[in-house]
Amino acid sequence: MDGRQSRLQERFGLEAFRPWQREAIDALLDGERRVVVIAPTGGGKSLCYQYPALELEGTTVVVSPLIALMDDQVRALEQRGIAATYLASNLDLSELRDRSRRLLRGEYKLVYVSPERVAHPLAIDTLRQLRPPLIAIDEAHCISQWGHDFRPDYLRLGALIESLAPKHLLACTATATPAVREEIVTRLGLAPESTKLVLRGFARPNLHLEAVEAETQAVRRRYLLDALGRSIGAADATQGAAIIYASTRRATEEVADWLRTKGYEASAYHAGMSPEHRAEVSAAFATGKLELVVATNAFGMGIDRSDIRAVVHFQAPGSIEAYYQEVGRAGRDQQPALGLLITGTADIGLRRRLVEGGAQGEASPEEVERQWGLFRNLLRYIEAGSCRHDFILRYFDDEQELLGGCGHCDRCEELEESSSPEDRQVSEDDALVVRKALSGVARAHRRVGLRAVAEMLQGKKSEKIRRMGLDRLSTFALIAERDVEWILALLRRLISAALVGVTADAYPVVMLTKAGVAVMKGERPVRVLPPPNTAAKGPRKERRERTRASGKKQWEVAEADQPLFDALRAARLDHAKERSVPAYVVCHDRTLAEIAAARPLSIEDLALVHGMGPARLEALADLFLAVVASEASG
Repeated sequence: MDGRQSRLQERFGLEAFRPWQREAIDALLDGERRVVVIAPTGGGKSLCYQYPALELEGTTVVVSPLIALMDDQVRALEQRGIAATYLASNLDLSELRDRSRRLLRGEYKLVYVSPERVAHPLAIDTLRQLRPPLIAIDEAHCISQWGHDFRPDYLRLGALIESLAPKHLLACTATATPAVREEIVTRLGLAPESTKLVLRGFARPNLHLEAVEAETQAVRRRYLLDALGRSIGAADATQGAAIIYASTRRATEEVADWLRTKGYEASAYHAGMSPEHRAEVSAAFATGKLELVVATNAFGMGIDRSDIRAVVHFQAPGSIEAYYQEVGRAGRDQQPALGLLITGTADIGLRRRLVEGGAQGEASPEEVERQWGLFRNLLRYIEAGSCRHDFILRYFDDEQELLGGCGHCDRCEELEESSSPEDRQVSEDDALVVRKALSGVARAHRRVGLRAVAEMLQGKKSEKIRRMGLDRLSTFALIAERDVEWILALLRRLISAALVGVTADAYPVVMLTKAGVAVMKGERPVRVLPPPNTAAKGPRKERRERTRASGKKQWEVAEADQPLFDALRAARLDHAKERSVPAYVVCHDRTLAEIAAARPLSIEDLALVHGMGPARLEALADLFLAVVASEASG
């Protein structure tokens, strides 16, 4: 055991660093001294600056965006005997001055400051006198105008770093795409060639990810109740906790009220509540006195609770970054947990209104386009035809951790032996139906919303359709062979592909974008695949029953391969026990069945097996190849 590991055990009570943590800390203290860490929520990013702070002479400065998060981290450090404090707007002037004096006397190893404080002359003067050896920027994506949570106050940090000139600098975040990472480096004044990037830990294979579509509140509630039953149990016998996210304050109150009528003890959490009430709810959840919280997106940062068994998004969030940060609060104990995203047509109009409204009033056109682009990425995730985990890993450019199919998200469960929808080429029939849908949007001419367009294209005869004259359009019943829900799914794909746009009105209407007009006219090729021929409806258990009833099998084990399959399962079980994770997290039975059939003798051969992505090859190749070799020689 080296000195750093022994000091880790002594000061933090941890047995060992995670490999990426050690990589970041070694680079910060011994190597480049300029490090950007991208790792998921709950992954242990804070250790990457808290540990170095104890190794360095002087006081480390940590810039953090949330007062509650600063308070939680300071309290946790103090409980370990590590002197820490924070400077933020919730402190009165006398308290700020007292903490500043104690800082300059060297009484603290870490001081947390909010980005807003960086603009205050007293705080800047204190930090200059402090001469910090390390500055850590937490939630660094907030500095990027292309991140999901841009904070203008973060723009001052580049000047602060230039002024203080610390020997060591760390920027960390849970959610940064390649473009955002590049902007973080630029705005902090770092040299890309001498900045160490540590990108690890995004894979969360213990999370069962699902996305479902619901067009009414009743169906959304049905999905939510089913998810809670599967994850934490019945209302009178819950095990573990769950967070339900909604997009508006009103929705959090309504869903919490409804859950209480179903016997669950649930509380709402949103910015419209008093600080005291929010603190009460947060503390009750963190200490296990409350098992269900229905919240807007601010809730959960800093919550260190390992037994959250489900995170349910009752409405679509604003981006993949926000979604993965929030769903990552489930299953931190590495045990199975559920991440369910419920969405529907109404979310598109709601998100457009939220985007155009902005956080501080009406947003600029550039900000609207940025936020809307992030939301369209989320729509692409919802419509994705392949493994949801691998989709997210590719989105964050974490190719090393690709699973090659997790084997248990909703998409992996639905995929058959044939190629996934993403592997298909757009056929002439596919292109024709896309252009028909675009024509329907064009003929509706900014008068109606998505559902009305879908009903018109399907040929539905209703009073509303007749009253609006949609039955007299040339596109009426143009896609009569499909049902309305299928056409709605197609229209959502066209929105995610930026071929169709929506207004921000209370009752949003749809229209073609310039790109949509070009595709409709045949001036540009169609690059959007229509939805599958049959759409899964109803809670997951009903879909499984229909799959079983259909008699379809995803894979099977030949009689001659059964002994090797059993040996591989035994080896997987031993490996899972060593890591204290469920066997399915290691890999799926289908993967073992394909290994048993293929009998690979090299890593190159093993890489061709379904479900053996780079991460699993690195962890399991030697084990599985040894089992295959042993079976062959035996």
